[in-house]
Amino acid sequence: MLFIMIVKASKNSEAGKLPSSELIEAMTKYNEELVRAGVRVMAKGLHPSSNGIRFSYSKPGEKPVITDGPFSESKELIAGFILIDVKSREEAIEWAMRMPDPQGHGEGQIELRQVFEALEHTNKL
Repeated sequence: MLFIMIVKASKNSEAGKLPSSELIEAMTKYNEELVRAGVRVMAKGLHPSSNGIRFSYSKPGEKPVITDGPFSESKELIAGFILIDVKSREEAIEWAMRMPDPQGHGEGQIELRQVFEALEHTNKL
């Protein structure tokens, strides 16, 4: 089962501030544990939304409205993600609970979501 751990943005990540060396070390150790366990598929951090572009489809059949970043609501933005392949939802929760505060400063927030897999998605349509 594929799950994505979405790391929510914070004021610090949106300002482009890098994490402390202690947090980088803790996250490196956590990622190494995921790799050793054979569950990590991919892990990436994202640039701040000031480097982003948003495409909004406000009217069906029309071209999207394009907006350059930064985007105002940092709590709705993503700073990074880890994609894991585990045997159960419970295992995904266990891995998410082990992640260090991804933003430090008590600002971290992780959203855990199951990823549709091709056959599963087709069967639900």
